[in-house]
Amino acid sequence: MNWKQNNPWSLKFNTAALVLIPAGVGINYIGKLFAGVLKLPLWLDSIGTCLSACLAGPVVGAIVGIMNNVIYGLTVDPIATVYALTNAALGITVGCMAYYGSMKKLSGALLTGIVAGLAAVLVSTPLNMIFWGGTTGNLWGDLVYAGMLSQNYPVWLASFMDEVVVDIPDKIVVLILVLSLYKSLPKSLLSLYQTNSVIESLD
Repeated sequence: MNWKQNNPWSLKFNTAALVLIPAGVGINYIGKLFAGVLKLPLWLDSIGTCLSACLAGPVVGAIVGIMNNVIYGLTVDPIATVYALTNAALGITVGCMAYYGSMKKLSGALLTGIVAGLAAVLVSTPLNMIFWGGTTGNLWGDLVYAGMLSQNYPVWLASFMDEVVVDIPDKIVVLILVLSLYKSLPKSLLSLYQTNSVIESLD
C-alpha cells in the first residue's frame, strides 16, 4: 500500500506515510515558531509539508499542508484555515517535482523552490485580496506593497509582488533545507518510502 511509481495520486498509504503526516505538521509548527522568534523575513512553515511531499508524494504533502493550516486556524488564527489551499498547492507542486526527479541535487532544489513559490503566490494573492486588502502580514512584503501603492501601481500587482518577495525566497530556503534533511536521513528510514525510482535516486 505504497505511493506507486505509476500512480503518484494513489490514496493508499503505508504505515510510514501515515506516521509522516503528524510529524510533518509538527515540523511546520517548529519552523514557524523558529521564524517568529528570530523575526525572520520568511515563513519557514512549510518544511514538513515539502519533506512529506518529497518522501511520500503529492497527496501526502497536500494532506500535511491542509492539516497544518486547519489546526493552526482552530487554535491560533481562524483565517489561517483559508490558506490551507496554499499549502495544499505547495505539497502537490513539490511532490510532483520530486517524483519527476527535480530534488536530486541543489540546482533541482532551487528550481523546485522557485516553482513552489510561484504556486504559493498564485493561490495566496487572491486570498490576500479578499481577506486582507492585499497585504500578507509579513513586514518585508508589506513594505513592498506600501511602496508600490505609493507609486500608484494597481492593488492586485502590489499584492502579487508582496507575496513574491516573501514566498519565493522562503520556498527556496525551505527546499534547500528539505534536501539537506533528506540526505541526512538513514537509508533504513528512506527505504520505507522508496516506492519509485526517482526517490531511490536521491541518494
